[in-house]
Amino acid sequence: MLSNILEWINDRWPVKEVWKAATEEEIPGGSSYAYVFGSATLFLFLLQIVTGVWQIFYYVPTTDHAYQSLSYLRISVPFGWLIHGLHYWGATAMVVLVAVHLSRVYIWGGYKKPRELTWLLGVFLLLFTMAMSFTGAALPWDETGYWASEVGTSIAGTTPMLGNIAESLLRGGAKMGQLTLSRFFILHVAIIPAILLAFIALHLVAFRKKGSVGPWEESKRKRSGSFWPDQVFKDAFFFTIILLALIALAAFLAPPFSGPADPIDTTFQPKPEWNFLFLYQAIKAFQGPWEPVGTIGIPTVLFAFLFLLPFVDKNPERSPRKRPVAMLIGFIIAGGITTLTITGYYSHPGAKQNGTTVAVASSKAGNAANVETVAAKQPELPPLSPAQKAGAEKGAKVFATMGCTACHTVNGVGGHVGPDLSGEGLKAHSAAWLTAQIRNPKSHDPKTVMPPFTMLSNVQVGELVDYLTSLRSKPVPAAAPSTSVAAKTPQAPPANVRLVQLPSEVGEPGLAASMIGNVEHGKKLFDANCASCHGADGKGGVPNPGSYLGTVPALNPVRPELFSKDPEVFADNLDRFIENGAAPPGPSPQKAMAPMSMVGYGKTQSLTQQEISNIIAYIMSLNGVNRAKILHPGIAPKTFFFLALGIFIVLWLILGTLRLVSSQGKTVTQSDTEKK
Repeated sequence: MLSNILEWINDRWPVKEVWKAATEEEIPGGSSYAYVFGSATLFLFLLQIVTGVWQIFYYVPTTDHAYQSLSYLRISVPFGWLIHGLHYWGATAMVVLVAVHLSRVYIWGGYKKPRELTWLLGVFLLLFTMAMSFTGAALPWDETGYWASEVGTSIAGTTPMLGNIAESLLRGGAKMGQLTLSRFFILHVAIIPAILLAFIALHLVAFRKKGSVGPWEESKRKRSGSFWPDQVFKDAFFFTIILLALIALAAFLAPPFSGPADPIDTTFQPKPEWNFLFLYQAIKAFQGPWEPVGTIGIPTVLFAFLFLLPFVDKNPERSPRKRPVAMLIGFIIAGGITTLTITGYYSHPGAKQNGTTVAVASSKAGNAANVETVAAKQPELPPLSPAQKAGAEKGAKVFATMGCTACHTVNGVGGHVGPDLSGEGLKAHSAAWLTAQIRNPKSHDPKTVMPPFTMLSNVQVGELVDYLTSLRSKPVPAAAPSTSVAAKTPQAPPANVRLVQLPSEVGEPGLAASMIGNVEHGKKLFDANCASCHGADGKGGVPNPGSYLGTVPALNPVRPELFSKDPEVFADNLDRFIENGAAPPGPSPQKAMAPMSMVGYGKTQSLTQQEISNIIAYIMSLNGVNRAKILHPGIAPKTFFFLALGIFIVLWLILGTLRLVSSQGKTVTQSDTEKK
């Protein structure tokens, strides 16, 4: 039945002729594992197409849904972790294999006459593979991909005369945004793959036209071997190794969640994709007017070398031992790229140079710079009037009631999020500046974590300004620990007073609760914004004068009312507090000082939703819960790997046995023929 169907198809389409053209090839020197890299690259490209199309069924190419949709695929869709992992690591492997294949051909002298066209097409395949990697990095619209694309498009913008046009075409405007993502998406899933397919077809035709170059020793080229089944068997075995390696990486080293893209987050260190790190590092050596040498000159020289190589090196000799100059040049280029890549991986971004790299500075450093600038410009203030002194006494009560010591230190008591307000701390600032700082802190620093105190009346603000102004008149000595309010033993609460608020009592969670943040980045944000109140690593111990607890609640471990093994529930509980803020319930046991309250970082926009999601991921990790836990794996990743490993071992034992039997039968047949 099957033979009849095949015969029917062959009568209408040349199946046998195509199969014969594809498989009947004699390889000089016989089959070899040295020839598997070209076929393996094609295998990876096909794997990228399959896994890429699968991801498109779930992926939404918009800046507000790209990260969320891909996160959903990875943790909620059965085997979504596998599909994304294969695509992520397959992209890296494809770049590596293209480079290895090109290097192997270079060492073998396969670029020489009459195979120049095959080599040139291979060089273009390398360039388009790099382009696929570059455009694909931005599609998750996470921190890593966003900043890698921002740096990459900025590099394109340094092109002499055409830089602004190139950068604008890639970004769809002056800044990264929806048009950027849309353009990268269509380039990655349609335009570049179509070009790659065309060049692969041309490359294969050119390769089959002149055949394999074979060993460089003439004696080894005298014998030959068949492509089918000898070389195909070696290729298929190598494919299996690659596929198993990719499954292992997806199972044991899943692609990281770097957090949703946040263009205004200055704490993330921007770098390009790993395969562009050599260029990124080389650019650092050329700054100012020399910058185009690194951004354009070096890539142009490398491309020109690869493109012109067949026409410059016309010596027919292919043995590496007899081509010392070519081998030395190749070694220098490979060594230089490897060294620059490793150095770029461990280096830190520098200051912004003509838009090429993004400056990385903490908000605290920015605040310090602002203070220094203001201090240099503001004149000294006159002494306080009697009326201001009276207002300062009332302002001290406002300062205590509003919980300002949660962030600011006065008289040795308080937090360290903001500057110490004692002594010289506010000497440079006028009353108008202080009023604006209380009403709208972001007017002085857009990244400040201080909320606007719009609930205060004009009279209260004036009194608070008088109090703050009074602090600069002379240094205030630190209080002795024994008399510190923070050192007092908290009173026992009444039986009807609950010490903590429940998540449902605080308010609704924000968008951050549904985002999967990055733990490492979350730690940096936590240290900058939360540790002064919740303690280093969230272990607590920070005094909270006026509260029954006596200290700010610890987050490591978090209290039972917040904890949940379900990552979505846990994230929701945490985000309610970070989004809306909180205050200890019940009356204050110490009438002189109200307890410190938590700022609503989301409502006041002191932190972006992306930053909050990273902090949530970090707090969850402190409590042993993975925010990126796979909820519906299909088959557990590690179990799937060992299952695949077992299947492949059994399959190759069967195929190896069949091949051994076939080889022995072929040998016996040849012996009988020779005897006759």
